[in-house]
Amino acid sequence: MIGSLLRRREAGILLMIVLFCVFVGILRPRFLTLDQFRIILLLIPLIMIGAMGQMLVIIARHVDLSIGSIQGLAAMLTALMFKFHPEIPWGFGFVVAIGVGLGLGVINGVLVTAFNLPAIIVTLGTLSLYRGLTFIVSNAKQIDRQFVPAALKAMSQDSPTYAVPWIIVIALAVAMATYWFANRTLVGRQIYAMGSNPIAAPLRGIRVNAVTILVFAISGALAGLSGIMYASRWGFVNPSNTGTGFEFQVIAAVVIGGVSINGGVGSVPGVVLGVFLMGCVSAALPLLGIPGTSQAAIYGAVIVIALLIDRSVRMRANAALSSARGRE
Repeated sequence: MIGSLLRRREAGILLMIVLFCVFVGILRPRFLTLDQFRIILLLIPLIMIGAMGQMLVIIARHVDLSIGSIQGLAAMLTALMFKFHPEIPWGFGFVVAIGVGLGLGVINGVLVTAFNLPAIIVTLGTLSLYRGLTFIVSNAKQIDRQFVPAALKAMSQDSPTYAVPWIIVIALAVAMATYWFANRTLVGRQIYAMGSNPIAAPLRGIRVNAVTILVFAISGALAGLSGIMYASRWGFVNPSNTGTGFEFQVIAAVVIGGVSINGGVGSVPGVVLGVFLMGCVSAALPLLGIPGTSQAAIYGAVIVIALLIDRSVRMRANAALSSARGRE
């Protein structure tokens, strides 16, 4: 049983986390304190929420590059609502943000399926489109802290239990719901089947277009949720900064977490560990004196390394399968 656990991809990711934390801890002992652990926990909720949707999209053999722009637009529209209609209950902001993200995700899915276009091209276009709309609706102006409801900002400070802020609880709840959906529902299994063999999927009765639109809708909705959580975490919404580069952080976490870019392979526990590793990296960079401008390069390097590891794993798996068939 222990040998089986050690062969799982999640074990390799966990080992990477331990080795990285030990390495940074030796250089900067402050990295291994409880205060630093809390900083890491506060860095990961937004990435984790976005990663759950991106995981489903990639398992289905697509990719969503627009989630950062969806996050920004959903956050901006929600913040504008609070600014001009402060009488609206703050909880309604979740409905608006998720609804905006859902609608934008559906647009992505429809464009991919209706016109049979590559998702990477479609979402590269909507990345710019949604970002442009964010600047248009906001008139390129930031929504400041005084317009974000105090109760919403408190969600990143207040805790239901054990000093764990609500924003972290929500992220964990999203991860658990995604695990249930992906592993315990028929549609979840169809997503894996579609990613494993898209040619055979229709022959198995899978409605490929409907499932494709669904995964993009889920990705958009979760990006919208991460948008209002961004407003909670930072207390403001800036059209230039909100969601910028978010897609690279999420894709890096997903690929590190063992989700195959070729589809059909991936797990929620692996992605959660990938997100935690990204949080450790983000928290370690300032302590190591590495400027924030270098983060994009580091995330890019992490994605490339993860892709190489994924390719190596798949080649070994195919070689083992060929060997087993040869012995038969």
